[in-house]
Amino acid sequence: MRLARRWSDNDHYLGPFTYARDSRGYRPLAIILQSGEDEYPGAQLRISGFGHTFITAMPRWLIKPYVGWHDLSDAEWAKPGPDGRKGYTEVDRREYGFTLSDGHLSVKLGRQTHDSSTTQDWGCFLPWTQWRHIKRRYFDAEGSVYYDIIDSGTYRDRPHRFAVEQMIEKSCPAKSFTFKDFDGEEGIATVRISQGEWAFGTGWFKWLSLFRPRKRVRALDIEFSIETGKGKGSWKGGTIGSHSTIKDPDEWHEEAFRRDCAENSMTFVAPTLPEQVKENARQ
Repeated sequence: MRLARRWSDNDHYLGPFTYARDSRGYRPLAIILQSGEDEYPGAQLRISGFGHTFITAMPRWLIKPYVGWHDLSDAEWAKPGPDGRKGYTEVDRREYGFTLSDGHLSVKLGRQTHDSSTTQDWGCFLPWTQWRHIKRRYFDAEGSVYYDIIDSGTYRDRPHRFAVEQMIEKSCPAKSFTFKDFDGEEGIATVRISQGEWAFGTGWFKWLSLFRPRKRVRALDIEFSIETGKGKGSWKGGTIGSHSTIKDPDEWHEEAFRRDCAENSMTFVAPTLPEQVKENARQ
């Protein structure tokens, strides 16, 4: 009897058949015919959809792995084998079918090498499932709009986009707070808040944004004057900055940093005066 194939920690087996209830994080739509491998020499057919996966072992002759010779005759470092040739035998799995997950379509067309120059597959994000970034908004220390960077969606503005955003971010008025790290070391945190905005649909499907509200996500960016975290001073290293999502619409600089302190074993001390920030920069 052919062995049932393992898929997840939620597998149920019956002879050559496998059934699994997929986790919430990965719920693909897929039909894949796959050749055997070392653990399971025979072929298999996998069908996934709506949170369920069915796998059945198939006859080995239905689809066989790729077997080829990787020639190393031009490599000086390679040593000849018993037959006098330089090289080795390659065995790669073959797959035919498709997988659709989180808006990405992957089509399997044969040999799977995990090397983009030789693998036989094709994939793309389906434009009617994707969000496109349209704007990054920066807020000043009082929570007012400081600057909006509009994403034109063209490639011409992208080579310099990162440098421009960095310049605007550094010039945006920030708030600073004194804090103590988990070990009592005192430092200053410079806190900024920005907001990304996305519209639904890409390419020819941008019109879909007429039927779905825009998605806005606020972000908290922190620069620390000292190395923080329990890894500081070790080979792991500490943290000199952090980036996180703000979920509470009423949370601004101080409230967001107080929350960040509570979540990362730090102690909020007080807002920092501009003179203290300048003195800390000189040091």
